[in-house]
Amino acid sequence: GSNGLKLPSDTENKSLLENLSLLGVDVKMVRQRQPGVLRKAFTNEMGLAQFLQEKGASHKIIASIVSRYPRAITRSVEHLKQRWQLWRNVFNTDAEIVSILGRSPESFFRSSDNENLEKNIAFLISLGLNSKDLHRLLTTAPRTFSNSLELNKQMVEFLEDICHELGGNDPEQFAKSVISKNLYILIRSTKRVKANIDNLKTFLKLSDAELLALLQGHGADILDLSNEYLKKNFKNIEQKIILLGCKKDDMKKLIINYPMILYIGPSTLNSKLDCLLKGGITIKQILEKPKVLDYSTQNITQRLKELQRVGYDFEKNGINILDSSWKRFAAKIEKLSDLPEE
Repeated sequence: GSNGLKLPSDTENKSLLENLSLLGVDVKMVRQRQPGVLRKAFTNEMGLAQFLQEKGASHKIIASIVSRYPRAITRSVEHLKQRWQLWRNVFNTDAEIVSILGRSPESFFRSSDNENLEKNIAFLISLGLNSKDLHRLLTTAPRTFSNSLELNKQMVEFLEDICHELGGNDPEQFAKSVISKNLYILIRSTKRVKANIDNLKTFLKLSDAELLALLQGHGADILDLSNEYLKKNFKNIEQKIILLGCKKDDMKKLIINYPMILYIGPSTLNSKLDCLLKGGITIKQILEKPKVLDYSTQNITQRLKELQRVGYDFEKNGINILDSSWKRFAAKIEKLSDLPEE
C-alpha cells in the first residue's frame, strides 16, 4: 500500500512504469488522469492485480481499471479485502462487483474510508432501501457512500421536514420514496433541492397536496437539476406551449403528468415538438401522450417517415405507436406494409 511518499516532482517511478506496462495499463491515460500516482515511491499495483484476478477479473479488465482510475494502485490488500466484503453485503457475487468495476472503477476506489462506507450502508438500509436500491446507488451515484454520514442524514431529515410541511403523514416513507426515485439526490445540496421544490410550487401554482403528490411520483426525478436549468426549461415550455395555442392549465397538466419534460433543454424540446407537428400530429395528442418526447429527434423523424410510407392515419389511430420499442414498432410497420391498399 501507499504511505504517500513521493519522488521529486518531475520524476516518475521507473519500476512502477515497468510494472504498469507488464499489466497492459495505458500509461498515457494515467498521466492524463492522475499523474501524481506515477511519482509515488510505494504503490501496490501487483497486489491489486493479484487480488482482482482472484476475484475473477481478466487481465484486460484489470488494465482498464488502473488506466481509468490510477489511484486504485495505492490501496493496500487489507483495505481491498475490507471494502470487497462491504460490497459483498450488498451484491450477491464477486462477478457482479467485477462487472461494476469494469464499467466504473471510481465507484469502488474513489473513497478510501471503509468505516464511513460501512456506516452509510447501514444507515441507508435502516431507511428501508432494499438491496436493489443500494445496487443502483453504488453503481449510479457512488459519491453517496463517500459523503459523510452526517451529510446523508441531513438530506433525509430535510426530506422528512418537507413531507411534514406539505401535510404528509408518513415522512420516512416519503424520504425513502424520493431517494429510490432519484438516486442523485443524496449528492446534491439541500439548498438546491429546496429551491427546486419552491420553484415547482410557484411555477405551477400547486397546493400543498398537489405538490406532495408530484414529489412522491415522478416529480422526484427532477429535484437534482440545477435551479437555473429548471427555470430556463420551464420558461421555454411556457412560451412554446402558449405559442402553439395552449393555455397555462394545459402546461400545468403536462408537467404534472410528465415532469421529465423539465429535463429536456429548450432547443432539443423545440426541435422534437416541431418535428412531431410537422409529421401531422396535433399538440393536443402530444399533451395527452407526452412520453413520445422521450425519444430523440432522429428517432422520431425516422418513425414518422416509416409511418408516412405506409399511410398511417394519426387522427384515426392516435400516436401510441410512436411510444413503443423499436422491435414492436418495426413489427407493426411490417404488418401495415402487408395490408392491401384500400
